[in-house]
Amino acid sequence: MRVILDAEVRRSANGRVLLGGSPPRVLRLSESGSRLLDAWLVGAVVTNEARALARRLLDAGLAHPAVGPTDVPANTKSSVTLVVPVRDNHTGLAALLAAIQDSLHTVVVDDASAVPIPAATHRHHRRRGPAAARNTGWHSATTEFVAFLDSDVVPRGDWLGSILPLFDDPRVAAVAPRVRTRANGAIGRYESRRSALDMGPVPAAVRPHGRVRYVPSAALVVRVAALAAIGGFEESLRFGEDVDLVWRLHATGYSIRYQPDSTVHHQPRDTVAAFARQRYDYGTSAAALARRHPGLLHPAYLSPVTAAPGLLALTAHPVTAAVPILATTLRLARTVHRQGVPLPAALSFAANRERMVLQQWTIALRRAWWPLALCTRRGRRLLLAVHLASATTMSLDPICALLRVVDDSAYGLGVWAGCLRERTLAPLLPRVRIRKRRRA
Repeated sequence: MRVILDAEVRRSANGRVLLGGSPPRVLRLSESGSRLLDAWLVGAVVTNEARALARRLLDAGLAHPAVGPTDVPANTKSSVTLVVPVRDNHTGLAALLAAIQDSLHTVVVDDASAVPIPAATHRHHRRRGPAAARNTGWHSATTEFVAFLDSDVVPRGDWLGSILPLFDDPRVAAVAPRVRTRANGAIGRYESRRSALDMGPVPAAVRPHGRVRYVPSAALVVRVAALAAIGGFEESLRFGEDVDLVWRLHATGYSIRYQPDSTVHHQPRDTVAAFARQRYDYGTSAAALARRHPGLLHPAYLSPVTAAPGLLALTAHPVTAAVPILATTLRLARTVHRQGVPLPAALSFAANRERMVLQQWTIALRRAWWPLALCTRRGRRLLLAVHLASATTMSLDPICALLRVVDDSAYGLGVWAGCLRERTLAPLLPRVRIRKRRRA
């Protein structure tokens, strides 16, 4: 195994202090640890004796596994079975199978299509949902790995070439490629910038409170033994079954990786109504997931200090929210600076932490909390300002900016509907953590 530092990690204090990771942190290395990292960054292989440090960096999101063009993985395509769940999408399935070109053993599961799928290996006579279709598929696999691809995605190039080497680490249970959308039409143009399935260009360890919290099962390669260990997909979940699977794998002690060097393309919805319905459906899964995974699906995770700016913005003049933000930033920067980090780097690190907290507030306001914001004039003004700031930051054209509003609003309505159905408020309430003081 070889490793590389995350692109946003900074080294200070003669290379012995790392700033970054997911969530952001300050990690001090020993002198020997710093020398090991120096060697890894110029291509040295991680030895068994140094694997503990490498795992610590990987788990913290400070480093990622490196896959080079000359790497020969222990696992090959012959160890992979492709599983495709499909319902009524004859055209999409044909495009997917044409792209695969018989390079993989393929299992197609027809989930009760109105017109039966001729290429189906298995057929459900009544609709059971994508989770059940995937379970039917992987249960028939005799290989070590299964690659799940939905019928509306098409892999590009040697998409498994940068995924399979990551499974050389026996702790890795699943690896997901990047899901891109072609910028065709208004919806495609929007989703090419901000798709719910696209986790971005940076590799990541996938974990509930990390930068990448989940990966979609639209394209996911999984170790069969890990699937068997947790019982596969939860068939009672119509939506969010992929989030549930990833979080259960993580809770069992497995590692899940996001590998954007591998790419598949996804076909977006054809109409705004279908697009909004998809986002609404995604939102309805939040309450069921919150019940299955207590504490992991709140709209924001705060401390009393980080909660103050949002409360001030909602209850007083928004400018007053800048006071605790500035104070917290300076206090954290001073703490980091005392660990030997140059002041500019310490300020940058602290400002990034505060930016992430502010981002939690704005996302929650646009999505889960927007119905409440509409109830007051101050709330409506703040909601409008947040949407305008979001469109400006992403450089969205007017049509895409409106689609962003549709996206967030539909998802939020789905969250509320799911909460009513499941009789829980967890996906609507922030979680405020209060640290207990240690007694002397």
